[in-house]
Amino acid sequence: MASNKEYLYFVLEQLSKIEDISYRAMMGEYILYFKGKVFGGIYDNRFLVKPTKTANAMMPNADKQLPYEGAKEMLLVDDVDNKEFLRELLDAMYPELPALKKRKQERSHQ
Repeated sequence: MASNKEYLYFVLEQLSKIEDISYRAMMGEYILYFKGKVFGGIYDNRFLVKPTKTANAMMPNADKQLPYEGAKEMLLVDDVDNKEFLRELLDAMYPELPALKKRKQERSHQ
């Protein structure tokens, strides 16, 4: 089941007080970025974040769920209504998130 845009827009609204949030649609789901780093996504209308040490510490009772078949487990954010908590979570997670890999540019041979 793919995610619907209404749920994406709801989550984006909850994140609206945080600067530099972006998303990218991918195969019916949405990858979420904070300052250019992937921190989570919307999968089957569930808001999931990467299980960093900080995220695990801040959400010790969070359900661990698979975003899709064959993926690594992520943490289900069930306190989506708490905008201040979401800001604290992302600020705390950011240093632990991996940097985006640079895509190799194709060289033109002349």
